[in-house]
Amino acid sequence: MQEARAGSAPRSGGRPRTRLRAAMWLAVAWAGSATLPAQAQQSSSVEPAVRHPACVEAAKGTTGANARPVDEAGFVRLGGLRQWVLIEGADCRNPVVLIVHGGPGNPYTPYAHALFGDWAQRFTVVHWDQRGAGKTFGENPQAAEDPLTIERIADDGNELTRYLQVRLGLGERPVILMGGSWGSAVAVHMAMRAPALYRAYVGSSQLVSWGEDLGESYRRTHALARQASDAATLAKLDAMGPPPWKDPRHFGQLRRATRKYEAQVTDPAPAGWWKPAAGYDTPAYARAYTEGEDYSYLEFVGKAGDGMGPGIDLRRLGTRFAMPVILIQGVEDLVTPMTVSRAWFDELKAPDKRFVPLARTGHDPNAAMLKAQLDAIEGLRDPVR
Repeated sequence: MQEARAGSAPRSGGRPRTRLRAAMWLAVAWAGSATLPAQAQQSSSVEPAVRHPACVEAAKGTTGANARPVDEAGFVRLGGLRQWVLIEGADCRNPVVLIVHGGPGNPYTPYAHALFGDWAQRFTVVHWDQRGAGKTFGENPQAAEDPLTIERIADDGNELTRYLQVRLGLGERPVILMGGSWGSAVAVHMAMRAPALYRAYVGSSQLVSWGEDLGESYRRTHALARQASDAATLAKLDAMGPPPWKDPRHFGQLRRATRKYEAQVTDPAPAGWWKPAAGYDTPAYARAYTEGEDYSYLEFVGKAGDGMGPGIDLRRLGTRFAMPVILIQGVEDLVTPMTVSRAWFDELKAPDKRFVPLARTGHDPNAAMLKAQLDAIEGLRDPVR
C-alpha cells in the first residue's frame, strides 16, 4: 500500500521515511543497479502510438542480429490524461513486463533503473505513474478535483498495454503483468477486464479484500503487541478498535505498528534501494509527489471510510483467470496476511498457478522477494505448457 516519499531519508530496515498519512500500501520492487538513464530525466514525449524505431529494426532482424534497445520516458495520453511512462530494455525482442506500482500515489519511477536495471537486459521493463501519482499528478493537478476509482485506473493500465503493443511492435502478443499490494489489486482488475492482453499475472503482497486483509492485520498485530506487553501500541490499537473505521488516520497508525513487528522477524531491504535518481530529486518533483500522495491517500481510505480501499473485494471479479497466476507472499506479512491471500489463491482457476511463500519476508520487498519475483518472470520467458 503506500510507499515512500521520493527523496526522503532512509529509515531503519532500509525503508525511506514516510509520514503517518502515507504509511500504507507498497508496490513491488526488484533488484538492479546504477542511476536512471538520461532519457528518463527529461519530460520527452513518447505519446504517438507508433512503433519505436528500434522495434521497427528488430522486426526486420534475423537470428543473431544486433540488439535493438529501447530507453525512453515521457507522457502518454491514457483515459484523457497525459500520464508518465518509462520504458527500458536492451532489446525489443525481449518479453515485456508492465509493473503496476502501489500506494496509491507512490510510483517507482524515481528508483526504476536502480531497482530494475539488470532486468532490462532480458526484459523490456515498463513503469507507469498512475493518475494521481508522481509526474502524472504534476502534469494534471486539476485531476485532484475528480474522484479516483480502481476501475478507472485499471482501464488506464489496459489502454497503456494496448499502446505498448503498438509502440514495441508486439502486435497482439501479450505482456507479463506484475503488481504488488495496491498495485496487485489494480493488476487483477486489469487482467480480468482485458485478459487477452496478458501473458501471466505475477502478484506479491496480494491485496484481496479490504475487510478480510484489514481485519486480519489488526487481529495479528494486536496479538503480537499483547504478547510483547507493548503498552503503547496496545493503547493505540485499543483506542481505534478493530476495523472498519471512519477516521482515515487509523489506517496509517496500524501500518506503523505492522512495520514495527515485521522488522523484528524479517530481513531488511538495502538502504541503497531508495535513493531517487537525478530528475526526481528536485523541489518541483517533490511537491508534485507530495500533493499526489496526499490526494491519492484520501481517495484510497476515504474521509469517512468510503474510499477506494473499502470497496476492494477481488472475489466479486470472479475466480477464473485466463492466464497463469503466480503469487509471491511473505510469511511474516502483517498488512496483507498470507492466510487471506492463500485462501483466495486456492479458489482460483487458471491454466497454471503457483503460490510462493517466503520466510523472513513481510509486506515490504527484500532480497528474497526480489529473487522470487525475478525467478517467476524468468520462468515465463517460454510458454507455460
